[in-house]
Amino acid sequence: MKILVVGGAGYIGSICSEVLLDEGHAVTIFDNLSEGHRRAVDGRANFIEGDLADRPAVESAVSNFRPDAVMHFAASAVVVESMQDPSKYFRNNIAHGLNLLDAMVAADVKRIVFSSTCSIFGPPDRLPIDETLPMRPINPYGESKLAFERILRWYDEIHGVKFVSLRYFNAAGASARFGEDHRFETHLIPNVLKVALGQKPCVEVYGTDYETPDGTCIRDYIHIIDLAKAHMLALDSPKSEFYNLGTGGGSSVREVIDVARKVTSRKIDMMEKFRRPGDPPRLVAASEKIKRELGWQPQFQSLEAIIESAWKWHQKFPRGYED
Repeated sequence: MKILVVGGAGYIGSICSEVLLDEGHAVTIFDNLSEGHRRAVDGRANFIEGDLADRPAVESAVSNFRPDAVMHFAASAVVVESMQDPSKYFRNNIAHGLNLLDAMVAADVKRIVFSSTCSIFGPPDRLPIDETLPMRPINPYGESKLAFERILRWYDEIHGVKFVSLRYFNAAGASARFGEDHRFETHLIPNVLKVALGQKPCVEVYGTDYETPDGTCIRDYIHIIDLAKAHMLALDSPKSEFYNLGTGGGSSVREVIDVARKVTSRKIDMMEKFRRPGDPPRLVAASEKIKRELGWQPQFQSLEAIIESAWKWHQKFPRGYED
């Protein structure tokens, strides 16, 4: 298949592009490099530097490549920032995404796989979180993703654009070639590994008074390769659908730090800080639906395996894509 990967120079998009290419698909990556990196673009892919805000550029990319499907990863995705600058999140994640959908309609491209988030649910009524739970986001990031999911449903009904929306929990880990390198890093595992590398003095732990066994937030970490495999399966979905994507287990911030100490054999100090606004105490996925309907089976379910893969990449590229 011919796949247009929007946001393919970012962490998740780069590794999904790698897996697509490994499986024999033709890939064109469209990315403005505001968050992604040129060095994260697989050399086997065609690359277009462009911005979803530039409607003519989006239309040109879609009409010239004529993809069989689009994978849409491009988004602003920092919860704390969304609480400070909601306008940025609604513009980038909704308005600019509409440029992509309209370009697809104009070029008669009928399939999209959308990178969504567990943040659409907010604090859940029960755990693990399945697709039947009410969606009550508590930050503009989650609200923007939920809004775009609803837009996708209408574009399917009105224009026949079939979609699969994958609601990630916490993507982590690395492939041998590509890993996680954000210019402003907010994710726990890479920040923990920066301490192990001696690049930061300590890990900042935001909130130690949550109603969890050790007082720190619990999250469901999913290996990036397992995440990428779910995207491959989504390309062949016979219907438009929403799927939660996690491993069904949860690890606290303290547990992540403890496992990282074991994997790296390095001292990792932590500093306790106040809670951040918009952070639910627990987010753990139920992924039975995607396993049942698309046959997804995660291969790297242990936190140790996830951190080991990330540690190998960060040791090889200690300065990320700057090296």
